[in-house]
Amino acid sequence: MSTESSNGLGRERAIILGGLMLGMLLGSIDQSIVSTALPRIVGDLGDASKMSWIVTAYLVTVTVTTPLYGKLSDIYGRSLIFETSISIFLIGSILSGLAGEFAAINDVVGPMTQLAAFRALQGIGAGGLIAMATTILGDIFSPRERGKYMSYMMLIFGGATVGGPLLGGYLTDHYSWRWIFYINVPIGLAAILITHFKLDLPTPDATDLDIDYLGAALLVVAVGSLMLATTWGGSEYAWDSVQILGLIASTIVFGVLFVLQELRVDEPVFPVHLLDRHTVVGVMTLSFCLGIGMFGATIYLPVFLQDVLGASATNSGLLLFPLVGGMLVTSGATGQLMTRFGRYKVFAVVGTLVASVGYWFLHTMGPSTTSTESTIFMIVTGMGLGFVMPVLTVAVQNAVDREDLGVATTSVTFSRSLGSGIGVAVLGALLNNQLTNRLSDAFAGQAGSGQLTSDAASIGPEAIEKLPDQIQHVVVTAMANSIDTVFLAGMGVLILAFVVSLTLPNAELSEEAHVSMGEGGAEPMDGAMSSDDSTASSDD
Repeated sequence: MSTESSNGLGRERAIILGGLMLGMLLGSIDQSIVSTALPRIVGDLGDASKMSWIVTAYLVTVTVTTPLYGKLSDIYGRSLIFETSISIFLIGSILSGLAGEFAAINDVVGPMTQLAAFRALQGIGAGGLIAMATTILGDIFSPRERGKYMSYMMLIFGGATVGGPLLGGYLTDHYSWRWIFYINVPIGLAAILITHFKLDLPTPDATDLDIDYLGAALLVVAVGSLMLATTWGGSEYAWDSVQILGLIASTIVFGVLFVLQELRVDEPVFPVHLLDRHTVVGVMTLSFCLGIGMFGATIYLPVFLQDVLGASATNSGLLLFPLVGGMLVTSGATGQLMTRFGRYKVFAVVGTLVASVGYWFLHTMGPSTTSTESTIFMIVTGMGLGFVMPVLTVAVQNAVDREDLGVATTSVTFSRSLGSGIGVAVLGALLNNQLTNRLSDAFAGQAGSGQLTSDAASIGPEAIEKLPDQIQHVVVTAMANSIDTVFLAGMGVLILAFVVSLTLPNAELSEEAHVSMGEGGAEPMDGAMSSDDSTASSDD
């Protein structure tokens, strides 16, 4: 098939795009759909002490497996790895829905432990869903076309962020919490059928390639230790506890061993030579910062809305629509404009600047902030983040050849996951520290204030409502000022992202796809190369 025919959607690629969007939907919505069902799950299965593991097990396995999927797809082909990841995810989903249903197993392994283990299995599959969907998109569309279709993926991702908790609450209230897992099955089967029968990408010759099993194991231990440290630090264990310090030490030791291993093997899990490309390093840094910006807003804005402005849990989720709405509008527009003009740098620069301004606005909020003001502030923040979201994957895919496409694409998802995990933990520690200090200063020497100052992190809307009016005002003000500090720190991260975006090369997006979708199946495009390759000496 000619190079020109790679442009335009066409029937075949439209069907494939639908399958990829289903995979993106599965990977996106399951990060949030469980949250509103947790109280009902604990009520049915018991053992509330293990509730956090339902989320933690999934988060850890998603993060540690994401970079592995990239390398496996570069070796064995995208179609096989994508279908495998969906299959693992569906098995984990079915088993999660069945947790606690078999009395014989319950006598050996508790229902909540079962659910945590099945969620971990689900996460192993989920690690490849978003990564493979965006990687395959990079195979079948040229870099210049990808912006438009990547924006569709970001619409799915953003919509699932807010829609997940709402759907989870609806299914739990009207059917059963088990349906938040069962609902994945028809969606996943549809995605498998579409990709199996319609997606026929060329399969690399892997007969002479040795998989770096040791490197993969070292990466899993290093990243797993880091995710557990950031998840447990300040909540399950104190930051200076033996457990957290041990996990941090494990992260450093196994991280160094991983780098040394990658430098000496012929087929590394992550080719270190990619870090010689300025675009790859810049995009990974931007993705890390964007992870902090996205999840910092989606996690701490509801805290502000509930604890300071008195919104209910359901309404605080609905009140995030301006944030997500702004994100979706500019994400869609950016994809279209990238395809039209063939450049991406300007959108990263404008987006990080606007997001920084948005976080500054969020930093100014207080108990007297009106709903109109908070809505405007969230729209500005969301618009800034939306400008950047479709840029990152397109930029990094434009900078590498097809043999590194999987690894490069998953590095973006991996960096964003690390940013969200580390960022939420650090911002949470900052919030707790600020709130404790402010309450200690406000109630210094007052009798009966010890519980407020010693356990500030556990103060929620229910506890605040029960306080006397005078004390309630002091606590709400302290909470508002503490969250403002969190948003100010987030603004600092986004300013760093703005500086990094200024250093990105202003590369033109290539108009050649890596493969052509002919009637006889997909074929590699001879001569297709990354746009940044042609200008590597000047840009990278």
